[in-house]
Amino acid sequence: MRFGIAFKLGCLMALFGMLPTALAGYYIYYSSREMLLHAAERDLLTSVQVLGRNLHASLRTISLDAAVLSNGPQVHELGQIANPASRDAVQDNLAQSFRAMLLAHPDYMQIRLISATDHGLELVRQDRDGPSIVRVDGADLQEKGHYAYVFETLRLAPGEVRISPIVINHEQGAHSGLGKPTLHVSTPVADASGKVFALLVINVDLDQLFSQLQSDLPRQYQVYLSNRWGDLLVHPDHRRTFGFDQGRRLFLQDEFPEVSRLLVDSGPNSVIGRSVEQGQVDQLVAAFVRLSHNGESEPFVVLGLGQPQSHVLAQASRAGTNIAQIALLFSVLALLAAFVASRALIRPLRSMTDAVELFSRERKITGLPPRDDELGVLARRFHAMKQEILGQLDDLTSSRAAFEHLARHDALTELPNRRLCFERLEQALLTARENGQKMALLFVDLDHFKEMNDQYGHRFGDLALQAVAKLLTNASDGADCVARLGGDEFVIFFDNVKDAQKISVLLEKLHQCFQLPLFIDGRRVQIHASMGVSLFPRDGDDIGTLIQHADHAMYEAKSAGRNRYSFRVLEED
Repeated sequence: MRFGIAFKLGCLMALFGMLPTALAGYYIYYSSREMLLHAAERDLLTSVQVLGRNLHASLRTISLDAAVLSNGPQVHELGQIANPASRDAVQDNLAQSFRAMLLAHPDYMQIRLISATDHGLELVRQDRDGPSIVRVDGADLQEKGHYAYVFETLRLAPGEVRISPIVINHEQGAHSGLGKPTLHVSTPVADASGKVFALLVINVDLDQLFSQLQSDLPRQYQVYLSNRWGDLLVHPDHRRTFGFDQGRRLFLQDEFPEVSRLLVDSGPNSVIGRSVEQGQVDQLVAAFVRLSHNGESEPFVVLGLGQPQSHVLAQASRAGTNIAQIALLFSVLALLAAFVASRALIRPLRSMTDAVELFSRERKITGLPPRDDELGVLARRFHAMKQEILGQLDDLTSSRAAFEHLARHDALTELPNRRLCFERLEQALLTARENGQKMALLFVDLDHFKEMNDQYGHRFGDLALQAVAKLLTNASDGADCVARLGGDEFVIFFDNVKDAQKISVLLEKLHQCFQLPLFIDGRRVQIHASMGVSLFPRDGDDIGTLIQHADHAMYEAKSAGRNRYSFRVLEED
């Protein structure tokens, strides 16, 4: 398909209209993505700072609960009661207080009063066991003097509180707390004289504590927590936490390299980072803060919040859709503007083209609207050229020889036309009658020429007729006349035919030529023909009868399926 100047000009103008729109939309979309990511990072940093303050507040609340329980009058009395019955009654009251505290705080897994003597024997103990609160007493009470939360707490002065590092609870018989991440909040217990005789320990369920802290956060937020070395303590994937407890080390800084700056004492207190782990489907955006003063053995922990980048960019995707719709609208407007502009520019050229075509068909010179631009100059040059051509045509037609040639030949194919063909055929018949000779007349009609003419246009049909005329002329060597009767009908005749088999050989040769494709106006097309033959004097004694018999034989070939020739006359002969 060939595209005209109007199409090319319109496409060029549309391109220059659409390209800036597309580039602007692309820039705005990616700028909005970065803005949303930075805004999400700022929101995460604010949220994690608030979460850190809430965590500190929760730990202070737990410390206050431990202080309240350790400073009760019953606890002080317990250190001075020697009577076993009275001691049991006080312990029962303490157990009820511990039970009430566990019921009030779902994040508390265990509350115990542990003796400073007897190898840290538990005196009073209440455990959470699923939905129930279970008191452990008698022979089930255990010695805990070898645990750090016992002997390190006993070194503290009354009223001081120790918060242990976060560990996995491996103490046997811990009921719901067994195998869970926990921290111990403990404080010394003194009697009325100020002597430390026991310590009070609250075991905190870390998962439950963070579930409560995270309840006010958006659902897509994910919580991270590590110790001072970066070991994962809280992670969305629980399988990755407490690797050091299982003989392996999994570090937060491996997933978020920026966290390594927080693990240095002189580093910043907060960082923003993005996950870099291999194989991660959706990159995470996260913010981290360092929380200090979490006990002597754990000077600080790293707390973080993250969320999937896809969730942050969902708004950018919606904005990108809107931008794409706007860009599409402006692109359509650019196309319309380009179409209108191209038509306005190409209309004078089409007027000149129509004038040239009218001149070529009817030899008429039409005036064009006056213009002062380059197109006007071109129009005037065309007008002058047509006048010159018209003058030359007048000179040509004035020539008698040229006029006679045009009158007796087909203007399209340059073959003899019907008039000249009949004149030659009449002369050949006279000679054949006088000398008793035979003649052969071949009638050729193209198959489906009208459909081809309608499909490709009249110009293409004319070129096809010219190509067929050359084919017949070249293939019919020795013919006395090759003529075009009109339309897609051609006639070939031979005088003084001595052997009718030669006509059969010629028919086969012409048939084979029509099986080859023709290249016309840049197209590769297949043109077939149906052919019929009549013989003189067998099939007639005049031109009309011979043509009628040849035409009848040609229609027999068409009826038999086209693209063939009829042998009827030859066989009977």
